[in-house]
Amino acid sequence: MKLMQFQIDDIIKTALAEDINYIDVTTDYLVDERSISTARYVSKDDGVLCGIDIALRVFELLDKDVKTQVLIHDGEKVKKGDIIARITGSTRALLKGERTALNLVQHMSGIATATNKCVELVKGTKASIADTRKTLPGLRVLQKYAVTVGGGKNHRYNLSDCAMLKDTHLDAYGSMTGAVNALREKMGHTVKIEVEVSDLEQLNEALDLGVEIIMLDNMSCEDMTKAVEITAGRAKLEASGNVTEKTIAAIAQTGVDIISLGALTHSVKAFDISMKMDK
Repeated sequence: MKLMQFQIDDIIKTALAEDINYIDVTTDYLVDERSISTARYVSKDDGVLCGIDIALRVFELLDKDVKTQVLIHDGEKVKKGDIIARITGSTRALLKGERTALNLVQHMSGIATATNKCVELVKGTKASIADTRKTLPGLRVLQKYAVTVGGGKNHRYNLSDCAMLKDTHLDAYGSMTGAVNALREKMGHTVKIEVEVSDLEQLNEALDLGVEIIMLDNMSCEDMTKAVEITAGRAKLEASGNVTEKTIAAIAQTGVDIISLGALTHSVKAFDISMKMDK
């Protein structure tokens, strides 16, 4: 996944406007506007780095003359104590941008690290790790990018990407067969259909309809193994619901193609990184 610069800048500007408003009372009254300082980003944990260039872009928007040096790049492993980057520029800019920059790189590195751990847990199986739309408003593009940096794959980006019939859609419409047929009459030929099923009877109905992707919702590993045998490659099978680090390896062993986890983005722990000013 490649990020567009205008997307990054819009997110940063929104965050800076929220944090600074019109003045940084502490910094603007305390620090001379001509003061120049150097700071370093230091890892305080082990994991996968993500978002360092985005963090440094914060300072570039605050100080056009800032100089940055990236020592560890996105996707690379970091260890506690590693120096990730150095920044030299306006002291005021470094202090004003510190929290915004750290919020972004810590959150994105947390996602990349959590994703990478799941990827490692399913190694040796055919299963890939995917995210969901359970993202923070305004930050989806960064969160989904972080998943790919951690070795995962993106599920649909938004509601326009794929027709996905969940239980709520089926309850609202009345039947799976009717809903799938109605969709096919209206949607373009390039759009895929995914259907959520909760048992093997629904799985067989979805297979008879020829849908491209079937989500196995909260199924037991025993039923998912049967679902893989029944499907025999006729559709992609996605396991979802109650996936944890303790259960993910067993789920992958069933033979499903995809394991999706909302927790990668909605419940991730921030990765610990600090900015230290050289005295």
